[in-house]
Amino acid sequence: MEQQWIITPTEQPPDWFVEAVKHYTPASSGYYAAQLLWQRGIREDSQLTAFVNSRTYQPASPWEFAQEMQLAVERLQQARENGEKVAIWGDFDADGITSTAVLWDGLGQFFTPHEHLAYYIPNRLTESHGLNCPGIDGLAQQNCKLIVTCDTGSTNISEIIYAETLGIDVIVTDHHTLPSSRPPVTAIINPRYLPDDHQLFHLSGVAVAYKLVEAIYEILPNIPRQPLEDLLDLVAVGLIADLVQLSGDCRYLAQLGIQKLQADFKQPAAARRRPGVGRLLELCQRNGDRPTDISFGLGPRINAVSRIQGDASFCVELLTSRNHERVQELAEVTELANTRRKSLQKDVARQVERKLSQIDLSTTSVIVLADSQWALGVLGLVAGQVAQETGRPTILLSTDGVENRGDLTGNPALARGSARSVNSVDLYQLVKDQAHLLHRFGGHPFAAGLSLAVENIPLFTQAINQQLRQNLAGATLNATVTADLTVTVAELGKELFAELKLLEPCGMGNPVPKLLIQNCWFENSWHRNQQDWRGKKVQYIKTEFDIRDDSSKAKFPGVWWGHYKDELPPVRCDCIVELDYNTYKKRYEIRIIAVRPQSEFFWRRQLIEIIDWRNLPTSAPENHQESGSTPLLWKNCPSCWDELGVWVRRCLYNQQPLAIAWGETNHQTPEQTWLTLVGVAKYLSRTQKLVTRTQLLDKLRIGDRCLYFGIQALTACGFITTRQDQHLQISQPGNIVSDNPEVAIGNFLAAIREEQFQRRYFAEVPLSTIQTMAYQTIINASHGSEFKSQN
Repeated sequence: MEQQWIITPTEQPPDWFVEAVKHYTPASSGYYAAQLLWQRGIREDSQLTAFVNSRTYQPASPWEFAQEMQLAVERLQQARENGEKVAIWGDFDADGITSTAVLWDGLGQFFTPHEHLAYYIPNRLTESHGLNCPGIDGLAQQNCKLIVTCDTGSTNISEIIYAETLGIDVIVTDHHTLPSSRPPVTAIINPRYLPDDHQLFHLSGVAVAYKLVEAIYEILPNIPRQPLEDLLDLVAVGLIADLVQLSGDCRYLAQLGIQKLQADFKQPAAARRRPGVGRLLELCQRNGDRPTDISFGLGPRINAVSRIQGDASFCVELLTSRNHERVQELAEVTELANTRRKSLQKDVARQVERKLSQIDLSTTSVIVLADSQWALGVLGLVAGQVAQETGRPTILLSTDGVENRGDLTGNPALARGSARSVNSVDLYQLVKDQAHLLHRFGGHPFAAGLSLAVENIPLFTQAINQQLRQNLAGATLNATVTADLTVTVAELGKELFAELKLLEPCGMGNPVPKLLIQNCWFENSWHRNQQDWRGKKVQYIKTEFDIRDDSSKAKFPGVWWGHYKDELPPVRCDCIVELDYNTYKKRYEIRIIAVRPQSEFFWRRQLIEIIDWRNLPTSAPENHQESGSTPLLWKNCPSCWDELGVWVRRCLYNQQPLAIAWGETNHQTPEQTWLTLVGVAKYLSRTQKLVTRTQLLDKLRIGDRCLYFGIQALTACGFITTRQDQHLQISQPGNIVSDNPEVAIGNFLAAIREEQFQRRYFAEVPLSTIQTMAYQTIINASHGSEFKSQN
């Protein structure tokens, strides 16, 4: 579905405000930062100071939770005095894991770990969010007398009552949706009981857990041996990974936490307080000074463990242990889980896309899809992707697993899954309205987990769609992407980045600034599979490129995650991007959020003239009388129609005609080309020089497909080819690594013969056909469709 682009109206901030902002960005004008802050409601000097400078912000006291906090602290004091064992009940996502770690480290100052303090993390694949009776039974067998939940528990009424029958009290710390009445617990600390404009209202689970520890530190200040502030790095990870609104105390805690995270990472590895966090940052090639180091680095890796393995209990040890050898091992297991998660997510996304193509979205308000082959652990991620792309709440269900097939007692087969929302649709309320069809559910307005009988899926789908249509009252849902500022390529770089960084940490309510670049184009694009920390390929693509426009002769680097280079428009386009700093490559770069070719009308006005210069002298023709400019000479005969788009784009950029001067192509036989390739490989291995893909193609006068088979043949003959950014390095030949290198060489020779056959066709194709295909290239690009080979 085509996204609707929303360009935020420009509102001129007053001069005094721009000057006030410039005080924080002395190396730049401060105008863009001022414009963004003004748009987002920061319009007073006091607001600006509190927003930018955490030292001037006044955080709320933990006692804002009033009697509930008092009851919780008193019960914990009682447990300590009586020598009772306390169990922390966490959750398996990043917020739940960091919440558990905060309580493990924080309460661990008052209770002896393992002897008087334990923790329990449900298994994502076999259990679900929240308390469950089998887990409570296990804690009862360990003689636990008090459970402290974190990031969960508010609606687990029956499980809380069951714990009470076993003599176990429950303190709930959570931030999810509240039940209709207070649960029968010792205490419940949940910011949703506060007014929605309270500075604590948006706390995530880890921040609520921190507030509990803060209160105990105040009551028993002489007992802890570690400063309370040492927990803030974990708080920042959970806050940012959970995508809560970063305002009020959420923003304050995240600011302080990122400072702690960065300071610890700068220490020598042996001196770090959290060596496991440091190792994770090293594996994802980040240094902990940016919120994106969490949202794109630490958060996905912590989440990946339960998504792939189910049991994420060891992640608490990874975050809290000082045993360097142990956390090194755990960090690498975590990284491998994230590698597997990427591949699995791509597989499921591809399958979901096929099912989605069979749905009439014009009559669908809520997308509900189910499949027995889908991995439960990645359904939330894929549902989020689909929701963003379609503008519709999305629910994906898996019917896989032994427990889902029902049993001889007559229990129904269960489907389990995840739901994600967009466009401010309260997904939790929508799901709750269908509670009579569900086995279990929980979550908040933007994300939920649920299970239901497989036989109820059709009725559930019909009912939830009908409910949302009634709520919308005729309004339509559209996929949207919003641009905050319009900039040029010349403005990208260090100064603009410094201004945008003033808004960090970003999150819901204060999103990462999106930049609109108009009338731009892409050059030097290439894509590759990502590699894990061991150098193995991951089934996840990213495209790198340079972007240019008419504001400057300079180009600027960028990336497009999950997309191939052929998806970049071959013509001038508009794109919405985020500006980032790549700490690994030590460069500023953009990350594409959305891209679209400019309108068909625009390109109709810029159709190029194509001149047939075949079988004529190959020197450049004189200035053409109609255009008055020298045509661009295309000498090498193509092997497919796709190459035409590249030349059309170049002519449009330069406002030149295109002269087709295809003559004889490669006079070498395939065997001679193979000998040339071997000679080049030997030269490169001897001199240790690097070579680009383009240089090899030009030298051998072959296409990409042939080069691929050529590299395979070299490998079979003992050459080692490695990629270094956009260059290739061919090292000294060793032993032949293939039992039958003649097969690989034969594949290379066959590919060349096929390519030469195709080029002979293009050498004689009529000019009218070339002109038609050039026009179609422009029209297809303006419609956002990929140009397919038609030879």
